[in-house]
Amino acid sequence: MTALATAGTPAPPVRRPSATRGLVRTLLRLHRPALYAGAGLFVVLTALLLWLHGPAMDAAATAWRQYDRCREASCAYDQDAILTYKSVSQYATLAVTFVPFLVAAWAGASLTGREMETGTAQLSWTQSVSPARWLTVKLALPAVLVTAGTSLLVLLHQRTWRRSQGRIDTAKDWTDVLVFHANGPTTVAFALFGLAVGALTGLALRRSLAALALSVLCTAAVRVGTALAVPHLWPSVRTVSSLRHNGPTGLGLTVDEGLLTSTGGRLANPYCGSDLSTECRELYTRLHAVSFYNDSHPYSHYWPLQWVATGIVLALAALAVLAAFRLLTRQTGPTPEEARR
Repeated sequence: MTALATAGTPAPPVRRPSATRGLVRTLLRLHRPALYAGAGLFVVLTALLLWLHGPAMDAAATAWRQYDRCREASCAYDQDAILTYKSVSQYATLAVTFVPFLVAAWAGASLTGREMETGTAQLSWTQSVSPARWLTVKLALPAVLVTAGTSLLVLLHQRTWRRSQGRIDTAKDWTDVLVFHANGPTTVAFALFGLAVGALTGLALRRSLAALALSVLCTAAVRVGTALAVPHLWPSVRTVSSLRHNGPTGLGLTVDEGLLTSTGGRLANPYCGSDLSTECRELYTRLHAVSFYNDSHPYSHYWPLQWVATGIVLALAALAVLAAFRLLTRQTGPTPEEARR
């Protein structure tokens, strides 16, 4: 009876390993050198920003207080602390804003370009992994890592910059183009765009070096275009000042400036100076100018400008992802599930 009961008992279902989990493990193993390099860069930049936020800034701030109290040429202050902080902080800001270009280069050359070039991608598609799932994992896992790592670097840079204001005389203003992006989510958006456009160029060109160059070029183009567009992404504030000033006075990030005429017209800034000068007064009289004007953004506009710019860049990244999936479908054909729809 026991033997018959055992023989009639159905065998337990065999659990097959998840294709997605296997693809994730393959992705991590295949790109292990890039993962180690990225982790190393993240650790170095994190340590550098923490050092700038703490001991380096304290030493530089103390040196600036000594310098500000100096009344004689022979007054002593720690010049090395000031110069060290100035140089290292500039390099750290540059490094944070350069991360998206590294992501774009890796995504174009290695994430998809090299696998398409060597045939590794095609081999994966024959092992119960659809091209769409392959690309989904290729984009999703790096996107999570890139978002988390870049966001933390941006947060640390922002905290360091905030602490330097009013303490370090050579600290850059928020309107500096590198500081503007290193302090906000646009850097994260640029990194995600670099990832998306790198995957797209790798699929399109199927050559790692060509995809690397094109993805970096596209990321640079979006970065430059965003920098040009940022001043116009939010309504500016106009400041009107007397012609007795040496020129227009603004609140922060300048959008436009010049002269206002008696009829309400606007003229380009002639850069002459105050009308206390006879030459400038005669020029303004001929132009019928009555005052200077300056359209600019105060610091209170920083986050609106950041979020609008971030939204635009993320929309471009989404379009790049959509284009990558469309291109992959055209190259490989629809999956059986898509064909039955």
